[in-house]
Parts: sequence; C-alpha cells; structure tokens
Amino acid sequence: MKKIRVQFLLFVYDKTQKIYRKYFKKKKRQWQFTEKQLLEFQEDSLGRKLGEFYKKHGFTMIPKMENHDVHHLITGCGTNFEDEIAMQFLLLGNGKLNAHLLAAVVLGVLILPEYFKMYMNAYRKGQNMRPFYQWDFEALLWQNFDHLKDFIQQKQSTVYN
Repeated sequence: MKKIRVQFLLFVYDKTQKIYRKYFKKKKRQWQFTEKQLLEFQEDSLGRKLGEFYKKHGFTMIPKMENHDVHHLITGCGTNFEDEIAMQFLLLGNGKLNAHLLAAVVLGVLILPEYFKMYMNAYRKGQNMRPFYQWDFEALLWQNFDHLKDFIQQKQSTVYN
C-alpha cells in the first residue's frame, strides 16, 4: 500500500515541480556549472561534494532547483520520498514558506502519516539551524563544505589565535 501512496506523491511532484519552477522561480537563473564541472572543484569544497552527490545518486541538475540538492547535503536529509517530505518540514522550520512547500507538507502528512514523528523532528532541526533556505549556494561552491555545514548548523568553530 505504501508503494501506491509514494507513486501518487511522485506523480503529483512531477506535475507540480515544473509549474513551481515556471511561476515561483521565474526570476532565478539556472546555475552555470554542470555535474562534471562540479567534480573538478577542490576536494573539500561544497561544489565537489555536490558533484559527488549527483554522481552517487545518478541525478542530474534540474535548472533553477540546484539549491534543493545543496539542502540535502547541508541537512543530511536522504532522497527517498519520506526524507524529501522531512526536508520540506525542515525548511518550514527554517523559515521558508510558499505554496509548493505547504502542499508537500500537507500531502506528506496525509499520505505518509506514519512518518509524522520524523517530520516533526526535521521541523525542530530546521528551527535550530541558521536560516539558509534563501542563500545563493552557487556563490559558495568554492567554500569548505564542512565549515559551511557547521556554520549553518550553528556549531562552534575552533578559533586559533
């Protein structure tokens, strides 16, 4: 039964993400890098980690949705459907709010209610992170991934004098 529910959610996502990109991301431009170019970034950089993410999962970049994939890396959220919904809860907790996100949250609770506890944990995690949902991660691809992730998760960095 879960398989049918997930297939329904995938169908809805496939139909709505194109509309979302067209109307909610119309002012946003797609990134100027390919998956292959990301793999050429320095080993510990966000760019390289993102390229490795695409390679590991067999994903390709979706124009204007590249930040979404960075969100997976920064938050540690997986890529199966319940994890995708959990990430939307995390982003809601982080302050992001739009119709597409709200639809994902509502549908996720209605169609996969068995993950509600996981969703609430993700929401709280998002509340405890620095607001990052609106960042332009393309400009940060050269940055050290671990430092960036620690900063967003508000971990204290060691300061050397």
